[in-house]
Amino acid sequence: MIRKRLHRYAMLKRYGQIIEVLQKYGFGYVVEKIGLSSIRDLTYKFNNKDKVDRLNTSGPVRVRKIFEELGPTYIKLGQLLSMRHDLIPLEYAVEFAKLQDEAPSFEFEEVELIIREELGHPIEELYECFEKKPLACASIGQVHRARIKDGDEVVVKVQRPGIKEVIESDLDIMYSIARLVDEHMPEARLYRPIELVDELSRSILAEIDYTQEGWNADRFADNFRENSQVHIPRVYWDYTNTRVLTLEYIKGIKSSRVDLLDRQGFDRSNIASVVIEAFMQQVFEDGFFHADLHPGNILIMEDGSVAFLDFGMAGHLSSEVCDIFLDGMVALVNGDSSLFVELLRDMGCIDSYADTRLLKEDVESFRSKYYGKALKKLDASMIIEELIGILRDHQVTMPHNIVLLVRGIVAVEGFGLIMDPDLNFSELLEPYAKNELKKRFYPQNLARKAYSNISSWTRLFRKAPNKISHILDHAENGYLNIKLESEEGKKLVSEIDVASNRLSISLIISAMIVASSLVIQTHMRPLVWGVPFLGTFSFVIASIFGLWLIYNVFKTGRM
Repeated sequence: MIRKRLHRYAMLKRYGQIIEVLQKYGFGYVVEKIGLSSIRDLTYKFNNKDKVDRLNTSGPVRVRKIFEELGPTYIKLGQLLSMRHDLIPLEYAVEFAKLQDEAPSFEFEEVELIIREELGHPIEELYECFEKKPLACASIGQVHRARIKDGDEVVVKVQRPGIKEVIESDLDIMYSIARLVDEHMPEARLYRPIELVDELSRSILAEIDYTQEGWNADRFADNFRENSQVHIPRVYWDYTNTRVLTLEYIKGIKSSRVDLLDRQGFDRSNIASVVIEAFMQQVFEDGFFHADLHPGNILIMEDGSVAFLDFGMAGHLSSEVCDIFLDGMVALVNGDSSLFVELLRDMGCIDSYADTRLLKEDVESFRSKYYGKALKKLDASMIIEELIGILRDHQVTMPHNIVLLVRGIVAVEGFGLIMDPDLNFSELLEPYAKNELKKRFYPQNLARKAYSNISSWTRLFRKAPNKISHILDHAENGYLNIKLESEEGKKLVSEIDVASNRLSISLIISAMIVASSLVIQTHMRPLVWGVPFLGTFSFVIASIFGLWLIYNVFKTGRM
């Protein structure tokens, strides 16, 4: 009981912090609109002198500062939104990309305690040496350099104490606020608040389970086992658990250190090609790709090979989705805007009731803008941004794996341009796309596709008799219901219901007036001022109902 009360108090206090920060940055109207003013009145302690100058601070900057002030869960939300160019305006996405996942280090005693709890042994029994000062710190964890007993150099990522409970509590509050926003702010439904929190929840809960990152690293290592130019650090599973991840220490130069790479004679153009070709392999061959290959996650080793780091953000592409992605590229190149829109529908980006005429026109206009231009003159990132802007304007939302793919493409192209300013991503992409399209017509692929289709049809025909029999049984017993829903239909039904109610009341009033007139003519006792009381009473009641009906008709403005 006491624990529940403490939890409620903590949640109420957190609500108060969120409300104060919203007030501080000029979003107090949101608090009013979604009905949190009662909590604000209980918890509000905000000092107006700290209020941010709204006139001199843009909306995107103020929202970014809100995320920074509210801590790790909200920083992750901002970083997620920075990828969702299909949902939010570009200026917000660009601003949210500035969010830095940094935090002060926590005490080494807590590092020792977490390692003991997760790995079952004290730190001195597991590691020959363990540096107390972390190499890097983030909101979820920090990284230390160490050496295990057999002499291997490793890095150990240790999760921040209590961060899981903080994140889970924040997610609960986010869900509550998202539901309130969806209910009370129709203009915000475009941004799909509940779905965004769902996406954040999946992403951040996977990130705080370090075994998931370890599995990702192992899968990448397996995919690149025959590629000597790409190195994936080894996972030490005996030293890894949910809150502790131990990886091979990689000695190399951060790819952002272009000056150092030049001084040591590395071929930056070759490095760019290796990374981009590795990414193409991940997308078109493996169906599993690193979605965050920015310079900080790529090291250049002494022999010129590249090492990828940080495998917390990885995307999956089924062969079906990859085929749709390629078909979309072909549709744009060939100017088939109808096919492009149908592919969007196949991916669930638009529903079957969407008005696609204007979308097709805008896609055709976009395609015409770049038609006939040489690949070396095209900027892939700029083209992607423009296309996503068009889709956003038409309320087309992209699946999470496609969002990650777009992020991965933009990150890899950005890395490539740092390494080689003359690099053209589109020219490197073209042969891979063409090769994948050719593969569709290989006999073994056609046979596999045909077998898959035959299997699907066989299952359908095998199940069809039972399904049809089941439907007919329901129809025969009167249990078959066909549900048709339409917003216009609902509105029409509502209006018919109101009209029928008014008609019924009008008939009742008319009947009461006729009845009271007949009673008055009978001179039935008792009498009031020489008039039968029952007739007078009935007439008064009918008059009151009549006036009430007239008032409601005028009030709604519908005669």
